[in-house]
Amino acid sequence: MQQQSKSIERYIVLFIPWLLALACKSDSVLSYFIAWGGSFFIFLITLTGWVRPIPNDRPIAEQLMRPLFIIQIIFAGYMCCTSIFFFMNTLGYENFKHVFIHTLNDKDTLGLIAQCQRYYCLGHASFVMGVLIFMNYPVTKKYHIETEKLANLLMMLAIISFPLSLLFIAIPGLSQFYYQFSALSFIAGTLALAFAIPLKKSANTLICLLLYAFNFYQALTSGFKEPIIISVLVLGIFLYPTYKKLVAITFIPIIFLLFTVLPTYNHIFRANAWNGDTNSDEASQLALDAALNGDNSDVEETNWDFLVYRLSEIDMFTRFVQSTPKNVGFYGTDLVTQSAVALVPRILWPSKPITEDLIMQRVYDAGVVNRNSTVSAKPAYIVDAYLSGGDWGIFIFLFAYGALAQLIAVKAEKLFGGYILGTALIFSGLFQIMWRGISFEFLFNTIFWSYISMLLIHKVLISSKILKQV
Repeated sequence: MQQQSKSIERYIVLFIPWLLALACKSDSVLSYFIAWGGSFFIFLITLTGWVRPIPNDRPIAEQLMRPLFIIQIIFAGYMCCTSIFFFMNTLGYENFKHVFIHTLNDKDTLGLIAQCQRYYCLGHASFVMGVLIFMNYPVTKKYHIETEKLANLLMMLAIISFPLSLLFIAIPGLSQFYYQFSALSFIAGTLALAFAIPLKKSANTLICLLLYAFNFYQALTSGFKEPIIISVLVLGIFLYPTYKKLVAITFIPIIFLLFTVLPTYNHIFRANAWNGDTNSDEASQLALDAALNGDNSDVEETNWDFLVYRLSEIDMFTRFVQSTPKNVGFYGTDLVTQSAVALVPRILWPSKPITEDLIMQRVYDAGVVNRNSTVSAKPAYIVDAYLSGGDWGIFIFLFAYGALAQLIAVKAEKLFGGYILGTALIFSGLFQIMWRGISFEFLFNTIFWSYISMLLIHKVLISSKILKQV
């Protein structure tokens, strides 16, 4: 009973930064920094096992793909920590140099930013509490796979998943499964490469290197920064348990380098490839040359714009907070209802409302973008949580987000015989969308059908006797 009380008290500690920031809301700058720093405090007390001990069924290096680590670091890190550049820009900083005196109305501008940062801090605490409460390891094994077959199975899954994803994109109404199996192919190929290298299987290593190079090329010519960073990050995580020092001294600097050059690279790539001026290969070469050899002042300007306006979504969040509930009331359960509609595949309901249009309607209602604009400004998950019910909406939906991620991860380990196939492959491949929270309709739809895909893959592996009951 004493241990249970102690645990409850430690969960409450997660919310202390939010409460302190709320108490200091009359000073917007102080309130912002308490809330912003509060997320680093939450990272510290959760990733060190102070709130709840880290599972001891595996070394920490071999459980980094579990929700407490990978989802918290990417989802909460992106959500809560990246707003600092927008805040500094508002205070008059550019490229970390103070260039003008802040003259904006504190209440209307800094106050809104601080308010949104408090929401981020509340969301972070709620999310990680959901993860920790349902973090029940070790998972009882119901199925297993022979260890010597694992490396070949991962490679075969990578090879099979990719053409399967192309088949889905070719069938009208089933394109959502393309993204699932494309991500699964990438994760399987990367994991297979991490297995093949230390086993010194030259044939496997060569095939997996080719798969990885192909996936990296696709990421490089996608026009988006996230797939490139994810492809490097995931390989580093999978190699880390075997090559800790090598990964630490190579992959960490590479990730920082990517954040430095990718804003310029993507800016040049999109300007050429998306306007039809050149093909993707030529655009990629031009963008790479500009990023590595371009004018330093141009690179700094592009990077700062990226850090301020595109790395963080707090600018958009402040506009939603301005309009709701002042001009537009809270949505209550309406967004959840719309998400249920989005679950039906278009192949079964050809006249189903277009999900993008449903989402953009609340963006237009809030005045975030003009109806005649071609810009897509879909709200993040925490924004939809706020629009559904303010502070309580954030607490409930972010707690549910963490709980759901953790429950699915545990279920995956039960179905696939442990961490490697369950969490590292299936959960990370099919549910990668949870690394980056997006609008309710897209998120709920992907999670639901990814869960169905997970069950079907389990049945296939059981029927083919690759997975065997314990």
